Amino acid sequence: MKKKLLFTVAATVLFFTNISFGQAPTMGSTVDYVLFTSSGAVGNTGISHITGNVGTQVGAITTFGNVDGVLHTADLSTTTAATDLAALYSELSTTTTTATHEAVLGTGEILVPGVYQIAAAGSITGTLTLDAGGDENALFIFKIGGAFTTAAGTEVILLNNAKACNVFWIAEGAIGMAAGTIMKGTLIANNAAISMAAGGLLEGRMFSTIGAVAIDGTTARLPLGCDLPILNGPVTPTLATTECFALYTANGALTNTAVTNVTGDVGTNVGATTGFVSEDVVGTIHLVPDAATATCATDLTLLHTYLNTLLVDIELLYPATVGNKLVLTPHTYLLDAETVITDTLFLNAQNNADAVFVLSITGALSTSVGATVALMNGAQAKNVFWVVNGNVSLNTNSKFIGTIVSDNGTIDIAMEADLDGRALTTNGIFTTNNISAIVPTMCSSVDVCSYDVKNEISVYPNPFNTYININLNNISTANHVQISIYNVVGEVVIKKSLVTSFNTVETSGLPSGIYFYNVFDQNGTLQTGRIVSQ
Repeated sequence: MKKKLLFTVAATVLFFTNISFGQAPTMGSTVDYVLFTSSGAVGNTGISHITGNVGTQVGAITTFGNVDGVLHTADLSTTTAATDLAALYSELSTTTTTATHEAVLGTGEILVPGVYQIAAAGSITGTLTLDAGGDENALFIFKIGGAFTTAAGTEVILLNNAKACNVFWIAEGAIGMAAGTIMKGTLIANNAAISMAAGGLLEGRMFSTIGAVAIDGTTARLPLGCDLPILNGPVTPTLATTECFALYTANGALTNTAVTNVTGDVGTNVGATTGFVSEDVVGTIHLVPDAATATCATDLTLLHTYLNTLLVDIELLYPATVGNKLVLTPHTYLLDAETVITDTLFLNAQNNADAVFVLSITGALSTSVGATVALMNGAQAKNVFWVVNGNVSLNTNSKFIGTIVSDNGTIDIAMEADLDGRALTTNGIFTTNNISAIVPTMCSSVDVCSYDVKNEISVYPNPFNTYININLNNISTANHVQISIYNVVGEVVIKKSLVTSFNTVETSGLPSGIYFYNVFDQNGTLQTGRIVSQ
């Protein structure tokens, strides 16, 4: 029966090529909504993770936690969306049917692009595969003449370039998706409620023309592609000399306890820097304020001003409970109170490696023990920024991503915390204890940065293969000059004493990749840089 249906549909599609190759229905302003009703309540139970706007034109939105989107009730956005939803429903309902279908979909069934009509109530059980046949514009439209349900554990699978943004379901009755359903596409319940039960996963949208929208422990995110714009986030700020520093305060003591590994400079512009050991720092330890720390203070003020004046895209309404597997996308976020990151916070670049994330916090920032900021789908640490108008405390075993810019706040990074980024404050004492910090980018466009000896040390070839040469030129070897080479996670992979003015270091055992070096003597760092193994 299923093989016959697939053949019939395939033959029918040949006469309706506009279905698989034509333009998708017009979404209008509904494209930005993941949950919306023109009239009814929008409610949540449990911890749900939502990416996209949530709205109702008539009714209330209740019991949502942090949402990666804007909550709209009875405003210009919902007025426009209600009009556009009515037009979308009308367009879909009047689209020419290319195949009729029995009431039950799924149970391993594979369907090709088309407009499918179910005369009365319909349902999905088991797996349903939508095969686009390699056509990324292929449309799948399902018109159900009554209520529409899915059985527990139902899964809709997209195959051969099928996209969730090109899948549409309209029902002339309530839509109910049972626990554990994995659904794809935009669903519209006409004059009825729509719901998704616990553990559901939706790549698409849930709409009702008149009726409530309800979710329970659901993950729902807007489908990528089609009319949805690529998210870039705000313009990347200019770091200037702040790019060089992994740990910095413009005014206050910077104190370390125990062994701390740092790739990048450390220092303060007012006060003393103590407790850091040169062989553990791939960069300069500015023991006392100098020209570099003074310039950084000016550049840090400019960086903070830029970040603090960005227009906000999304406000996270519950700063005290950020994390808990919340997923954020490239935007400027406002957290208008003291913020605590618990469990895991995901930053999803949606396969855009240049996407920028800015999180602006009006109070203090802290993490729970073992809290993690994790990158997804091409997100990069160099493009993540936290502007904090208060103190910063990264708890034990935290794994943090991005550049922290604190204004008039202390910074404390506790034992065994990892920072893939920078921690900078305009004014406040700074303490660290047995941590790891790595700047995500080098501090200039050139690979070698010399602080004290004006590039008198030559390190070559770069890229290298089986060896590197280190020419100390006029540097005296009497002060026990050494070189340490680190991998990208800060581990020492080579350490060697440089006993003559010209030295060759064997590197044939190093895998291909990026490495950092630190040439130092008993008085501190002489030169650092980045080298590449081929």
